[in-house]
Amino acid sequence: MAERLALNSTLKTDNSKLAIGVFGGTFDPVHLGHLRVAREAFAALGLDKLCWIPAAQPPLRDAPVASAAQRADMLALALCDEPGFTLDRRELERGGASYTVDTLQSLRTERPDAALCRLIGQDQFAGFERWHHWREILDLCHLVVLNRPGAPTTPLPGWASSRVCAEEEWRAQPAGRLVFLTVRPQDISATRIRARLAAGEAVAEWLPPAVNTYIHQHHLYGPPGRD
Repeated sequence: MAERLALNSTLKTDNSKLAIGVFGGTFDPVHLGHLRVAREAFAALGLDKLCWIPAAQPPLRDAPVASAAQRADMLALALCDEPGFTLDRRELERGGASYTVDTLQSLRTERPDAALCRLIGQDQFAGFERWHHWREILDLCHLVVLNRPGAPTTPLPGWASSRVCAEEEWRAQPAGRLVFLTVRPQDISATRIRARLAAGEAVAEWLPPAVNTYIHQHHLYGPPGRD
């Protein structure tokens, strides 16, 4: 709750000029790959704030391994020295299935005139029509699709073509546009991190130092049978 209050108190008072990014996921655990693409998107889009929103229960993915509290703790450690990045616990506080449309409705109520953009990966965009009430999401925010350099292009669905705009144009209105942003992701995934930890291998090069320390202190993702 404190993080949400901080969001409301530190942003500009002129909502029409606010550009707020939304970065969701399980963050199980948060890693340097997350931070890299987030920093690039933050700078390229000229965001005022980027809200990191850990999911309580992702509808289209397996349940997280670490608890909600542990994942939020790790995010807090990862973001503490990142200007403009904010941990938002609203999905954890709400509990149940973490539907993006519910989260965006909540954010839109707090900031009715802000330009909101939801960051999603290419794989998420490919399955976007499976999202709960996906058409309503387009009325609540812009979509920013994070592309890898040289990624193959595929034909856009009919609803998407008329919404595409340049990086500098999306913030002129609160919602409804589609931006494709090329970022340089690192070859890191939470799945690989958990697998290496389960095998007793080190992953320090893939994690913020404080997160790596937290994982070992709390014996997360370790070999089966470990206390």
